[in-house]
Amino acid sequence: MAGPVPLRRWRGGVVPLLLLAAAEWCLHGVQSDALAPPTRVLASLWEGLHDGTLLGASVQTLLAAVGGLAIGGGLGLLMGLWLGLARHAAAAAALSVELLRPLPSMALAPIALLVFGFGYRLELFVVAFTCFFPMLLLTQAAVRSVEPRLLEVAQVLALSVGERAAKIVLPAALPRVFVAFRLSVGIALVVAVTTEIATNPQGLGYALIAAQQALAPERMLALLVWVGLLGWGLSAGLLALERRWFRQGAPA
Repeated sequence: MAGPVPLRRWRGGVVPLLLLAAAEWCLHGVQSDALAPPTRVLASLWEGLHDGTLLGASVQTLLAAVGGLAIGGGLGLLMGLWLGLARHAAAAAALSVELLRPLPSMALAPIALLVFGFGYRLELFVVAFTCFFPMLLLTQAAVRSVEPRLLEVAQVLALSVGERAAKIVLPAALPRVFVAFRLSVGIALVVAVTTEIATNPQGLGYALIAAQQALAPERMLALLVWVGLLGWGLSAGLLALERRWFRQGAPA
């Protein structure tokens, strides 16, 4: 029964390959400012990787995404632990969280541009703001789902809030917190690219705008493919870590 398993894994690629073949056939020999056949897109992708421009733009985007995630996600993790353990603090902060959480992150970009100017600080602020609330809410929910008996043990042992968080709550809630982190990584990448498209002249987002203004559809689509590959690679890597760390004892 081990034979069909690899076939099932590749079955999901059949439809994309058929769509690519259809696009190649339909766009062959067509001159367009918006579309390009897949072969030209792949050639442009290889050219960008070979001359280093694609990797350089990727480093800029990933630095902003990872830095913003570290700031916003770290603060959201700490705040989520605190609000999950301290019910009175959670009740007091609920209105502020519900008022700020729906704000679109890109609506803050003009304000951040006035405060920080162009560059990494602008992008770090927007990404950090976006990642803060998912980490806060999901961490708070993870803490609330911890087995109540564990918290009763902490009360019996007279542990402080910090000791309860470090020794009991965080280890118990860590699998769900890691899921929140994995989701926040994808959000950080999306927001970083969007910020570069809208306001910040650097990274993959700015390269997309430059390709669009130069009427180079093969380069623009190659950048889109690369962004998708980056997001897929990050998600797949984190999912593999999650399975390795938290599901080793799960039944097959």
